[in-house]
Order: sequence, then C-alpha cells, then structure tokens
Amino acid sequence: MTPAQLSEAVLHTVRCAVRSGELEVTVPDGAQLRRPPHGEGHWATGIALRLAGPAGRPARDVAAVLRNRLLGTEGVSAVEISGPGFLTFRLDGTAGAAVVREIARGPEPASRPEDPARDAARWAAAGGPGDGGALLVQRESNPLFRVRYAHARGRALLRGGRALGIPAEAGESARYGHAAEEELLGLLAERERYAAGPAARAARYLVAVADAFTEVREVRPALPSGDEKPGAAHRARLALAQATTTVLAGGLHRLGISAPGHL
Repeated sequence: MTPAQLSEAVLHTVRCAVRSGELEVTVPDGAQLRRPPHGEGHWATGIALRLAGPAGRPARDVAAVLRNRLLGTEGVSAVEISGPGFLTFRLDGTAGAAVVREIARGPEPASRPEDPARDAARWAAAGGPGDGGALLVQRESNPLFRVRYAHARGRALLRGGRALGIPAEAGESARYGHAAEEELLGLLAERERYAAGPAARAARYLVAVADAFTEVREVRPALPSGDEKPGAAHRARLALAQATTTVLAGGLHRLGISAPGHL
C-alpha cells in the first residue's frame, strides 16, 4: 500500500461512516499523512481532529469510529489512536514494495553533463547543507558528495546485478522488514512533498535519502557474495536501489545538478 492508497482508504472509511450515520460531516478532499515521530508507526493523520468540530464530538471519539473501520484493511497491520486524536498506522511488509513499484513505473529523470564547480554553486544557491568550497571536496563531510556518491553506488549495484543476471524486481511477495529499509522507504514515499517544496528543504531531503540508503547497503547487501545464490531478496534489494537512485537523480536534476553514474 502506497501513501496515496492509504489516504484514499481513510477517506473511503469516512464516507462509509457518513453513509451509516456514525458521523455527520462533510467528507474532506484529502487525508494528509505524515510520518509520526520516534518510530511510533509508518504514517499518521490528524483527520479526526479536523472532523471533530463539524461532528460535534471529541476527536478521540471520531478517531475511534475510523479506527474500528480501518482495522483489517489490506496492507495495514495496526491502527492506533495517539495524543488528542491522531490515527497512527503500521503497514505490513508489502507496503514498501508497493512504493518501489510505484517509483519504477515513473519516468527516468533526465541527465545533465557533469560540472563539479557548477554543481557545487547550484547546491549552495539552493540553500543545501554544506559550506562554500568544501562542496567540491569528495569526502563524507560534504553532503553534496554523499548524495552523488549514494546515487553512483546505487547505479554500480544495478550494473553488478545485470552482470550476474539478477533483475531489479520488487514482486508481489517482496518484503522489506529491516528498520533501515523502513526508514529509507518512508523517505522515498514522501518524495513528491519534498519535490514541491523549497529548494533548501529538497536538498536536505536528498541528504537524508542518501544517508538512509548508505545504511541499507551496509545491512542488506543487494548482491550475493561467495557461494551465495541470488534470490528474491537480492532482486527486491536491487529494486530498492533502483528506486533510490531514481529519486536522487530526479531531485538533483530539479536543483540543476548532475547525477553521474560513476564517481
């Protein structure tokens, strides 16, 4: 389940509650989702707080009506009520694969010729983290380098997969259960919100994606080693690498910066 699908499921639940008479409200146009703090779940929405006033009921009561209807939704493993009436969702292992497949269906980002001085200047102009000439230095302290390096490493993994005959594929049975994978997938799922925002926020988002991908590469190797035989897990991890490089390349392109496949 993608965030868009979860949002629509929440709205469908509101519609059903209105039709049944459990709630007397006007169905809103959207159910805004945000990632909750401290790993409390995968997504959260404050829609019950928005509906509480029109419904003439406490927000937690409205949230309880929606929660009872949302339990058992395909792709949702748990729904909790937190704070004054937030609904917090935990999705099952298929949710991440849906995000990866959604990104794979999109267009490949355009490429730009590499020009380190230009790229550093545009990153700085966008308000990206980093300082002046340090953006030209290829080291971990340089956030622009980390973003471009993560993209290049992802492309290298995909080339290695092709050489071994392993496709990048997140099939219906693909699962991403490691905490590092969930962190990365949560970021990838929010790509459109950051793409539409200020350039400085988009740059910080790219750094977060790159750092999360670096963590995933360390704990979830995408290519088999030694006598290990390639399997579905490797295909799914390569698909995640492909989705990540697509998002990184697209974000860099929007900032006017190149995304080379080799560094």
